Amino acid sequence: MTEPALREIDRIGEELDAVRRRVVADLGVADAEYIRKVVAAQRLCEVSGRVLLFAGWFPPAWLGGVAALAVSKILDNMEIGHNVMHGQYDWMKDPALNSRTFEWDMVCPGDQWRRSHNFMHHTYTNILDKDRDVGYGILRISEDQRWHPYYLGNPLYAAAQAVFFEYGIMLHDLEVDRIVQGRRTWADVRPLVAPMLRKTARQAAKDYVVFPVLTGPLAPLTLTANAGANLIRNLWAFAVIFCGHFPDGTEVFTERESEDESRGKWYLRQMLGSANITGSPLFHLLSGNLSHQIEHHLFPDLPSRRYPQIAAEVREICERHHLPYNTGSLSHQLGSVFRKIFRLALPRARGDLAR
Repeated sequence: MTEPALREIDRIGEELDAVRRRVVADLGVADAEYIRKVVAAQRLCEVSGRVLLFAGWFPPAWLGGVAALAVSKILDNMEIGHNVMHGQYDWMKDPALNSRTFEWDMVCPGDQWRRSHNFMHHTYTNILDKDRDVGYGILRISEDQRWHPYYLGNPLYAAAQAVFFEYGIMLHDLEVDRIVQGRRTWADVRPLVAPMLRKTARQAAKDYVVFPVLTGPLAPLTLTANAGANLIRNLWAFAVIFCGHFPDGTEVFTERESEDESRGKWYLRQMLGSANITGSPLFHLLSGNLSHQIEHHLFPDLPSRRYPQIAAEVREICERHHLPYNTGSLSHQLGSVFRKIFRLALPRARGDLAR
């Protein structure tokens, strides 16, 4: 794709700023009611799941408990926690929805996630060596990442990350790969460890000790149900997030390309480095509306329920300025991600080995 001229990039920025201003001016009761309904639904799912597990000896009740808890955790992490911690509902002045104090049902401490995600990822989206989400320090996810024999394990690393996704997110800030390379020391990350251990201990106690013990002789069934719900949440979050960032067609950038970046160029980078997933309203809800990753990267602090409303307008802006609008079904985008993970595990016939 040929990059638009600077004047056209400025016009794109102005058009997208206008979209943002219009949405901000329209925020109100409907947005507040929406997030409160989602919170109520999440709590209902959690209570329902816990109640069903008291009859966990009956297979349908056990399966229902796992499903309800998985939906509860997905809603808590995706549509509530992720979006609340972006500040999408700070304008409501509700202490329970405050971006600076909200804590979610996963092992990564909220304060650490706010730094690594809200600041590092959303400021330096898809900039190599700046955005730690490009491969998460584990995967080769772009041809611009220099190949090394370590990447032969790309598919195995991706599988492990999917299964243990919440732990991968927790360990993200440690930047273990940079410690191994000597670019960071354990002393640099020592202050992060204690909060990680405390949060992990609380989560483990809740899911694998307290709630199982409460169900008495059904404790082993409750423990496996909680583990199953966490696994489902991890696999789902992995799929949605990877489909929004890494399918074919998404671009990465160098630090030089992002120097002295105007507002319009920042918007352009977000659009070129993101991808959407098509689906039903329920699908969008369960994805935290990160199925509209393009819109989320453009406007991370706008309430997520607004992304489907502005998606057609953002797409029209892209088409009018001859920019790609990367979107597709979950199976299409996920298949694209998997093919890339396998393909980039190997060096190219020429180029990678010659570097």
